[in-house]
Amino acid sequence: MASKVFFTDFKTGSKKNNIPNKIKRLFDKVEAYKILEDNDMTAIKLHFGEKGMNTFLNPIFVRQIVGKVKEVGGQPFLTDTNTLYTGSRTNSISHIQTAIENGFAYPVVNAPIIIADGLYSKNSIGVNVNLKHFDEVKIAGEIYNANSMIVLSHVKGHELAGFGGTIKNLAMGCASAAGKQMQHSDAKPKVNQQKCVGCSACVQNCPVDAITLDQRKAEISPEICIGCGECVTVCPKRAIKVQWKTDRVVFLEKMAEFAYGAIKNKKNKVVYFNFVMNVTPLCDCVPWSDEPIINDVGILASYDPVAIDQASLDLIDAQIGHSNSNLKCNHGAGEDKFGGLPSGENGRTVLEYAESIGMGSREYELIEL
Repeated sequence: MASKVFFTDFKTGSKKNNIPNKIKRLFDKVEAYKILEDNDMTAIKLHFGEKGMNTFLNPIFVRQIVGKVKEVGGQPFLTDTNTLYTGSRTNSISHIQTAIENGFAYPVVNAPIIIADGLYSKNSIGVNVNLKHFDEVKIAGEIYNANSMIVLSHVKGHELAGFGGTIKNLAMGCASAAGKQMQHSDAKPKVNQQKCVGCSACVQNCPVDAITLDQRKAEISPEICIGCGECVTVCPKRAIKVQWKTDRVVFLEKMAEFAYGAIKNKKNKVVYFNFVMNVTPLCDCVPWSDEPIINDVGILASYDPVAIDQASLDLIDAQIGHSNSNLKCNHGAGEDKFGGLPSGENGRTVLEYAESIGMGSREYELIEL
C-alpha cells in the first residue's frame, strides 16, 4: 500500500505563501499534531551543522515547527547527538555552542537545546532489535525518553551512504558515539600508543574487560573486544583510533537497523519532514558547504520514513544537475544524481533494506499542497 507524502515547493510571491507559512500549512496537512499529546516532551531531531558550513537547516524554518508543537500543548526541545569524529560537536558544550553560533539560539527558535547523548556521549539506552547485524542498538537516552519526535532532515549527499535524509538522520543522528562506531566499522578500535597517557578511562568503561594497561599504555585484546566503541568515546586524548573501514552494503544495512531502533518505542509518535534544498555533495558534518548539485526543490512531510526518503530521491533525480558542481555525470532530468557524485552510491540500498525490516514502504502517493 502506498504511503502518503505531502509536498510543497519553494515558490512564494506573497506573504501568505512565504516559506514559514508553507511549513505551517504542511504541518497541518500531514496532521502532525496527531502524534502530540498535552505536555508531551517532544524531541525535534535535526542537525545543527558543523562549524564552518552554512547550508544547514534554517533556524527560522525550525521555529515554525516549534510554534506548531506549542500550539497543541507540547514541550519541544531541539536535539542531536555528539559526533564520533573530532570536530566542533564532539561534546555537549562545544556542540551547543556551535548550534548557537549557527543561529539556533533560544530567542530565534523559541526552544531549548538538549544534546541527547549527554556530555561525553555516555547517555544511551540499549534497544533490542534482533535483526541481521545487531541484536541491540545504542540510542541516545533523551531521544529514547522523549514522548514524541519530529524529525527534520536536510537532504544532501554523503560520501559513504550516498545521501543523507530521514533514515540517516535517525540512524547516525539518534545513536550515541559508540553506536556510530558500531555502524561505521566492522574492525576493532586500535590504540595510538604515542597519544595514550594511561589514564585507564577505557579500562574502566570497557563492558567486556578487553582493555588492560601495560607500562601505562592501553592495549585492546581483539579476541575479547566486541567493537562497541565505548573506549573511543571516553578517551580524553583521542588515543583510541576509530576504524572507518567497512563494506558499503553492510554499513547501509546497519544504518537501517539503528534507524529502526531509534523509533521502536514511539509507535504512532513520530512524523518526518525532509527539506530538499541546498543539496550539497557531502553531509552537514563537514566544516564547509560545497556548491549544490541541483536547484532547491521543496519540503516533504510523511509518517513513513522510507517513503519520504524515496520521494525525495525521485524529486532530486527529476532535476537538471548543476554542471559547475561536484556532480561528475548524470546531469539530465531523470538520471541518478547521487550516483553521479564521486562516491557513486545512489542511496537506494538503505531504503530497500529498511523496507524489508518493516520500517515503511518505497511506494508512495505524492500529494502537493
